[in-house]
Order: sequence, then structure tokens, then C-alpha cells
Amino acid sequence: MKVSEFLNQKPLFYKEIDVLRMPRAYSLIREKIKMPPVIHIIGTNGKGSTGRFLAHTLLKRGYTVGHYTSPHILKFNERIWINGSDVDDETLERIHQKLQSLLPKEVINSLSYFEYTTFLAALAFEGLDFVIMEAGLGGEFDATNVFDKKISLVTTIDKDHQSFLGDTIKEIATTKLNSIQKEAIIGRQIHDKIEDVVLKLKAEGKKIYKYLDFFSPEEIKDLQKGFKFAKFLFPNYLLAMSFLKKEGIPFSIKDVEDLALKGRFEEIEKDLWIDVGHNPLAASEIVKNLPKKVNLVYNTYADKDYEEILKILKPKIKKLYLIEVENDRIEEPGKIKEAARKLGIEVEEFRGIKKPMLVFGSFSVVEKFLKEYNAGKSL
Repeated sequence: MKVSEFLNQKPLFYKEIDVLRMPRAYSLIREKIKMPPVIHIIGTNGKGSTGRFLAHTLLKRGYTVGHYTSPHILKFNERIWINGSDVDDETLERIHQKLQSLLPKEVINSLSYFEYTTFLAALAFEGLDFVIMEAGLGGEFDATNVFDKKISLVTTIDKDHQSFLGDTIKEIATTKLNSIQKEAIIGRQIHDKIEDVVLKLKAEGKKIYKYLDFFSPEEIKDLQKGFKFAKFLFPNYLLAMSFLKKEGIPFSIKDVEDLALKGRFEEIEKDLWIDVGHNPLAASEIVKNLPKKVNLVYNTYADKDYEEILKILKPKIKKLYLIEVENDRIEEPGKIKEAARKLGIEVEEFRGIKKPMLVFGSFSVVEKFLKEYNAGKSL
């Protein structure tokens, strides 16, 4: 069975966490996978951009590098990036067949979509100089946490996925930061409670650094001058570069001049932005960076705090255009419309582009919009 058919049969995650499933599976193939040094990225927002800033810069500096990210926007191959390109179909099929031969059938059948994909990435990254593994959900119980880590980079932590990670910032931070193995660099944070968890880890002997400690104020100013991306992504860039600073690897802001960050407040044409953000923190950053009021193309998963998200976005919304998304996790349209109308936001069905326009709400929303956009249906 081909990899695409095989993965389509699997659940993305399991609602009931089995903390031993991935370690058990990895123990069977650990000696058969030559895993490069792993840079583990954990946090709530900014994992994808942080990982890509780092991967792209390492590549520019002559290193071979892999970046495992999720979810994808248009094609599964986006999840496994090797030396500047998404994994090709032939390589993906080859490592799928190899993994099928390495693990017993009952173990393979027990793995979720994300767990199996994590092992595919590990096989694809064999022999590289560095691997950047982005956690999918949480940290200590995430599939990516089975690998030995050179260091962890921690992006901004906020509330999200509470049904899995806990209802408080301390609970969420604890389950994420418990994945730190030896060392970590903490990026920009907005909650004081996270420091309590950091202090506990330091007391256990973990080496924890703060990203800004690696830069002088003058260096930061110089880097900001050449930073072409949205301002809210700059702390993610500094977090990525703090690892290079620690390792003594030189870099320049020019290294990312040709980098395209897909779906990260990306202006795909004049006054048309797409962003894969899906939580209140992302909405807050978008509001700060939008230069004008926009028509919002939106939909959301049922487990997201969309009332709060729309409340945050409201000052920059002209009208909400609800785009249809085929996904079992998507909220009922009537509930989103009711939440918007309570806030005084006018709602219509999405029928086409009406600029200025922002597409926001999830990877699935951006995927649906881009498929129509690329096919010319929304023009």
C-alpha cells in the first residue's frame, strides 16, 4: 500500500495518550536509524517559522539540514524538508517501505498518523548534519520527544489544545518544558508563570538560557533593519539565531533574504494576506500588524476559542466571509455566525476575493482558500 493511502487510514492523534507507545516502537528501531543531532522546537506559536529560519540559515552556512514541521498546507511532503526542498514522492515511498520492513505489523498498525510520519522523517533525515524536529502537540508526550536532543528551543507558550495539555498556563508550560533533555533556550514569553517551571528545571540540573542573552542591543537593532518579515516573527528569528550564537556558527540577516514563509502573514498579492494562525495569541499579533481594516475569510475548529479570536480581530474586520472547509473538526457554521453577530460582525458566505482581505483560522482554512485561488475560482 502506498504511503498516501496508508496514512489516510490512520487517526491524526489518539485522544487517549499512551505514553509508552512511541518509546516502545522506537526501541525496536533505535539502533537501525542513524539520527543526526536533533534541535527540538516546542511552544504554542511560532514553531514553524523558528524552525525554518534556523534550517534555512544552516543550509546557507554549508550544513546539511532537515526540518520536520506540521501540519502541511497543500501537500503532505511539506512536512519533511531536506536541504531546501520538500521530500520528493520517490524518497517518501522508499522510506515508507523501509519503515514497513523495520517494524512489526502490529506496531505499525498501532501508530497514529503523526507518530508514523515522525518515523518517516527520521528515516529521511539520516546522514544530515542537523535535524530540526518541531513538536506536534505539547512536548513530553509528543512523538518527537523520543529522540535524543542536542537542545530544545522554546517559542511563546500560551493557551491552546487545553483538552490535551491542561487549562492553566502552568500546566501547559510544564508538559511542554518537561520534554527538555539537557539544554534549552527560552524565547519570548508573555506569562510570568512560565518562569516558575523554568526555575524547577534549573534546580533539576537542566541548562536553561534566555534568547536575548546572546545578543547586544546594537546587534538586535542591526538585525531588525534587514528583517523583511512581519514584526511579530522577529523574536522567532532571534530564537533561531541564538542557537547559532551558542554554537559559534556565523550568520547574516541576508541569509534569509530569499526565504519564503508560507502562510505566516504572507501577502500573496497586494492587500491579500494568508495566515495559518488559529488561537487568540496569533489573532493579537495579526491585529497589531494589519495596516488597514480587512474582509476576513474565516472558519475554525470546534475546540478553538473562536469567540475570543473574533473579539480580538473585530477592530480590523469589515465583514466576515465564512469559507466552507471539509474537516470533521470544523465547527458548525451556525455557531460561528451567531458568535460573530453577537460581536456586531456582519457575516456572508465566501464567494470570492474582496480586497483588502485576510485569510485566517487554521491550516485547513488556508489550504481550502489556496486550492480555490490557485485554480482561479476565487478571482
